[in-house]
Order: sequence, then structure tokens, then C-alpha cells
Amino acid sequence: MSSKGSAPAKAGLRVGVIGAGVMGSNHARVLSGLPGVNLVGVVDPSPAHRTRATELADCESFETLDQLFAAGVDAVTIAAPTHLHHEIALACIAKNIHVLVEKPIASTVEEGHEIVAAAREAGVTLMIGHVERFNPAVAAVKQAIAGEDILSIAITRVGPFPPRMSNVGVVIDLAVHDIDLIRWFTESDIVEVQPQLSSAVAEREDIALLQFRTANGVLAHINTNWLTPFKARSVTVATRDKYVMGDLLTRQVTECFGFKPDGSYSMRHLPVGHDEPLRAELIAFLKAVRNGETPAVTGDEGVASLEIATQCLETPSRPAAAAPARKAPRRVAG
Repeated sequence: MSSKGSAPAKAGLRVGVIGAGVMGSNHARVLSGLPGVNLVGVVDPSPAHRTRATELADCESFETLDQLFAAGVDAVTIAAPTHLHHEIALACIAKNIHVLVEKPIASTVEEGHEIVAAAREAGVTLMIGHVERFNPAVAAVKQAIAGEDILSIAITRVGPFPPRMSNVGVVIDLAVHDIDLIRWFTESDIVEVQPQLSSAVAEREDIALLQFRTANGVLAHINTNWLTPFKARSVTVATRDKYVMGDLLTRQVTECFGFKPDGSYSMRHLPVGHDEPLRAELIAFLKAVRNGETPAVTGDEGVASLEIATQCLETPSRPAAAAPARKAPRRVAG
């Protein structure tokens, strides 16, 4: 039975948040301030997490999913730990509840496919929370390269080791954002993966240098780690006619163009909006729910990015071919 039928009559779309960690608490904060939204409450087994979320969002809190279902919701955002996404998403979809799932969609590609299939069969909206697409600097880069012949993309996403304990390494935690951006910028699938991974100080990989080739021939590179003492987030895109640089933290986007044979060129700063990415993302989700539209980031896109991230973790690095033994030093040419 759908939870919608039992929802008390109250203005606005009835929305719940599942998971009240740092991300879930932010979801609750944003949702509580959106017009046309009735934030029913947050669900989390941890009393401390529930307290933090309710203080931020001034809403009810529930210990279990069933309590939220009993209160009645039209849509939920799932910001629980990744290994719980599959179970929670399927439980919500079974109640005909629209779902936004934080990235990555699930722990495995198979689980991701099951979530997508269930949502499709139930006819509910499923959106994946790849929030970086809603960063105004990313949107400005995307607009600047629209219609251009893209040659290469380089993305840096580095910072210190996160204080929160995590059961994933940098590829799933950080690089999955940029895998999604590469697919979105190029509007093409990634067909070749060349990962270099290392576990320097953590149990799982904390350094990743990832190289890709897309179906339409774009070369892309992601540099990500947890060993940098400060956060850095940057995107550069080289096209046939321009070079675009975006700092995702300062939200400054610069375009180089008009290349001359003598090496000179022109530069300009591009206009960048000021929206909070999470707010823009949640507004997009609720708009898709209300209008029955295809969401900004579909379940299939979420699965595709997870699939590439998983390939990065499973592809063995190939040692370079051993050079033949030399009997004498090489001579210096010339």
C-alpha cells in the first residue's frame, strides 16, 4: 500500500530524510527551508545524529524507517551509509515513495541495477545525488564547452584524510563525482580505464591517478588523494578552440580563447552563479517528482559511474615491459 494514502492533509510535498549524518543533516536543513515542502522528519538509529538533525532543521525524528512510513511521506532522500542504500531504497520504492539516493547509488553495480529496475517497475522517480553537477562553477564549465570539440579533461580532487570513518577509499568516496562529470561533460560513455592506486597511510586506496578514454575519443585524467593538507577541487577542459579552467571551491571559471600563431591568446572570467549545490539538487529532484519528469541524474547514470569506479578498483595495473639488459652504457647522442 502506498504511504501517500495515509498522509495527513497538510500543505506541500511530504518529504523525509533517511540518515542524519553530516550529509543527511544538510538535506534536512535545506528541505526545511524550501517552499512547498513539508519536512516530515529524519530517520536515524543514533540519538546523537537525530538530535543534530532536528536542531538544524526543527523537525521530527524517527528511530526506524517504519515510523517514517507510518507518518506518511511522498518522497525521501537517502543519505544513509552506502551499504544500506539498496535495502532502504527498495523498501521505499515498494511503498511507491519517490527516492533521491546519495552517491554512489549502491555498494555494487548489481544492487544499483536492482534499485533502477524496481523504481522503473513502480513508476516512481529515482534520482542519484551527484551534487557536483549542481556546483555553479561546474555548470559554467559545462556551458562554456557546449558544442565544442573536447580533446581532454583533467580533474583534481584532493584533501586531508576525512575524520569520518569510512569503509571505502578515494575512488568511491571522491573520484565517483568526477567519473560522473567526465561522462556528463563529454555526453559519452567511458570505454577505457587505466587506474594507478596506492594505499599510503590508509587501509584502502588513498591515492588514485585514473586515466580514461571515452567512446567519442576524449582523454580524461582524475588525480585524487587523502594526503593533501588542504582541499583542492579543479577542472580543466581543453577543446579545439578554447581552454577552460574551473576552481570548484572559489567558483572561479576562466576561459582562454583566440589562440594566435605567435602564441598569444585572450582570457576572460565567466559568470558563475551563487546557488548552494545541495539546494539546487533538491529543488531539481522535487521538480521531477511533481512534474513526472526524467530527473537530472538518472538511476542508469548513477549505475554507469559506479560501474567505472568499480572497474578502476578491479583493473590490475600492468607492469611496464622490462627493458632489455644493456651490456654497455648508452652513448649520448650528438
